[in-house]
Amino acid sequence: MSDWFRVSSDGSITLTLHIQPGARRTECAGLHGDALKIRLAAPPVDGKANAALIEYVAERLGCGRAAVTLKSGQTSRRKVLAVTGCTAEAVARLAGST
Repeated sequence: MSDWFRVSSDGSITLTLHIQPGARRTECAGLHGDALKIRLAAPPVDGKANAALIEYVAERLGCGRAAVTLKSGQTSRRKVLAVTGCTAEAVARLAGST
């Protein structure tokens, strides 16, 4: 298992992410300490980066946006997401999609 995601007993998965908003393109950039670093093309204003993050993660995992929720880090670079209806294998591949 990885440090940046954890599978709960109810099957939901918690992701710890380090976000870099305002990048040239949206992409996974490998590990950043105990978090997965994601570069977002969206600016960090009016919740645009958070919305782009949820959409990107949902798309990469092949689940709906409603399956991905922001648990903490609304205004921080360090964010915690909860994902339901996805396998741990799919989440682990997210880090390999650099």
